[in-house]
Amino acid sequence: MEEKMAAFRELLKKSERVAVLTGAGISAESGVPTFRGDDGLWQNYRAMDLATPQAFARDPELVWQFYNWRRDLISKVTYNPAHKALAELENLVPNFTIITQNVDGLHLLAGSRNIIEIHGNLWKVRCTRCHAITMDRSPDLGNSPKCRSCGGPLRPHVVWFGESLDLDILQRAVDVSRQCQVMLVIGTSGLVQPAASLALEAKSAGAVLAEIDLGSTPHSRFMDFGFQGKAGDIVPRLVEGCA
Repeated sequence: MEEKMAAFRELLKKSERVAVLTGAGISAESGVPTFRGDDGLWQNYRAMDLATPQAFARDPELVWQFYNWRRDLISKVTYNPAHKALAELENLVPNFTIITQNVDGLHLLAGSRNIIEIHGNLWKVRCTRCHAITMDRSPDLGNSPKCRSCGGPLRPHVVWFGESLDLDILQRAVDVSRQCQVMLVIGTSGLVQPAASLALEAKSAGAVLAEIDLGSTPHSRFMDFGFQGKAGDIVPRLVEGCA
């Protein structure tokens, strides 16, 4: 693996446009549950049944109880060496962007600046009346938080099941994917669209792709480099020596 890492480091050193696509796998190492499988249950409710506009319309207090529980849970974890190494890599590459499917805000906490959060951010809230978006890192916002500007009901600023992604944000992610010279794909299953298509966009535009994951994924077959293992172990090793 060392020879392969050395070859990839040389590519990173020469690249002026680097994109990173991250999924739940990078944050799982920090202790953030994926909310799928056994982690998807909360008080006998499935996360995918609560994270919907229909659930919020039917019982907003229940949905907020669930999100306050998530906020409290994630407030107790922090970024890991993979998040930190990516923040360091941003300082070495002239044009560097992280595209993340995660809503936990750990990339920002680690020091990354140029981040496209395609599924939103758990620490942001959006008014359902005036649509103002604000950041609030309180672990518990109560069961019926209200907008400070207009008094309207607040909702988590995340993309729920059944909702479309913000088209402007998605277009930014597509543009970055098409323009990058190198893309790292870290901890993402390659199954959730439209995020899963971004690596293909990069590949079609001529980028070199590297995947970092615990095992193989649907993306693996068209990767130029594959590194199997924990992102917290592999990403720092790839970034060290790039300065």
